Amino acid sequence: MHIYVGNLSLETTEDELRKEFTELGKVLSVTSMNDRYIGSGQPRGYGYVEMASKSDGATGIAKLEGRKLTNRIVNVVEALCLSDKGGTVSNIRVNRLNGKRERRQIVS
Repeated sequence: MHIYVGNLSLETTEDELRKEFTELGKVLSVTSMNDRYIGSGQPRGYGYVEMASKSDGATGIAKLEGRKLTNRIVNVVEALCLSDKGGTVSNIRVNRLNGKRERRQIVS
């Protein structure tokens, strides 16, 4: 299970994030997002944790949502998949003609 962790302090490290989740279950990976793609390397204040099982992930979300880490109250939710292996992707876009948001399902 992939978990999104938002509102992280810019000083929070991947090791600190891993420690918090390891106490609740088996952690497969931790990724703290930063601006390395534009060259600054500045932390972005969010990251992703991959837990070994859905039950470990659910426990992590329940225990850490709204908890204070490094002086910030963090948001912890199940991460949404960017694509569905079944061949469909749900997408929201703004119609340029009328400015309304539309949800479309794209089938590949």
